[in-house]
Amino acid sequence: MTEPQSLMRPPGEVLWIHATTLQRYLALCDIWHRLKSMRPDLVVLATWEAGMGEVPATEGCDFALGPLPADQSAEAKAFLTRWRPDLCLWAGGELRRGLLRQMREQGVSALLLDIREMELPARKLRWLPDQRHRMFSGFDAVLTPSKAVRSQLLRGDLLPERVQLTGPLRISTLPPSCNHDELNALQQSLGSRPVWLAARVRLEELPSLLDAHRTALRLLHRLLLVIALDSPDCRDRTRSLLHTRGLQCADREAGEEPNDYTQVLITDSDNLGLWYRLAPITLLASSLLPEMPGQSPLDALALGSVVLHGPGNGTHQQIYDQLSQVQATEQVNSAQELAEMVIHLSAPDLAAEMALAGWAAVTEGAVMTDQLIDRIQDMLDLREEKNASP
Repeated sequence: MTEPQSLMRPPGEVLWIHATTLQRYLALCDIWHRLKSMRPDLVVLATWEAGMGEVPATEGCDFALGPLPADQSAEAKAFLTRWRPDLCLWAGGELRRGLLRQMREQGVSALLLDIREMELPARKLRWLPDQRHRMFSGFDAVLTPSKAVRSQLLRGDLLPERVQLTGPLRISTLPPSCNHDELNALQQSLGSRPVWLAARVRLEELPSLLDAHRTALRLLHRLLLVIALDSPDCRDRTRSLLHTRGLQCADREAGEEPNDYTQVLITDSDNLGLWYRLAPITLLASSLLPEMPGQSPLDALALGSVVLHGPGNGTHQQIYDQLSQVQATEQVNSAQELAEMVIHLSAPDLAAEMALAGWAAVTEGAVMTDQLIDRIQDMLDLREEKNASP
């Protein structure tokens, strides 16, 4: 990390986050976004490990400085002296003995998050006293999902209340709200009709999407597709393409409501919280071509909709990799695969099983995030009171 000399510590609170994996970095991004909504003047400083590969630019990070300098270097000491962070969130291992000592000397509050057994520093010479606990004593608390880590740390002189078992650090979400009167009216209007949603659809995805819907309609004659367009500028072209394909459509933004003969409902992507609640199946579009950026699946999963997506996932790939392990999402690579999945998931028990897996995966991260945010708020408030004391 080479910091431009022109960079100076801004006034106010500085939160320094350091991540050792991209997944942890993205989880910390979610945390600082929520903290900034509560503390608008909070300044976020981000560093990470050099071996993490390309780290995406993230909104809300005031200073993304990249990999930390080598331990025991004058640059590392200068980093702390320059930024004087109020709180450090260190996620994972790769602990630096010299940097931690300097943090203790400068009185930097710190939390160690999500460390696993394989990330604990090794004891170099067993015939010497074990000095590793001194590294951990610089943290106000160690939060780990590993019972083995907690057991090892408690063998030193760390108090039990400073080494806590928590859930794993994962990305969570605050799902979008909706107008519940509008939701109830749509539920009554649609009745028992099967509905699926394609969210943030781009114009170039429409041919594959409509081919899939036409295929699914052969078996599910009352199936309604809700197309939430990524850009309202595509509305006229979308209507034209639907008419060409012989599909009956209604445009909700033009005041048209679906009837029993409507096969496709067009809307904008401004009210996805409504449609995630209404549709048991969601295709997260802007993903059907490999070069597309994709979308985060967390909002849809948190609201109980099954998530399908294409091969274009951009910076969200790690989230999908994690969720696919618990069968919470499914990738489709063609219009035929998309149609087959929509037909397959039209069985309520299958859709409910997959939706439950997704909901469980998202809410597990949400509990940990909520608890951590409360703790960070308390620590920052306490530090602010101490600094304000005469």
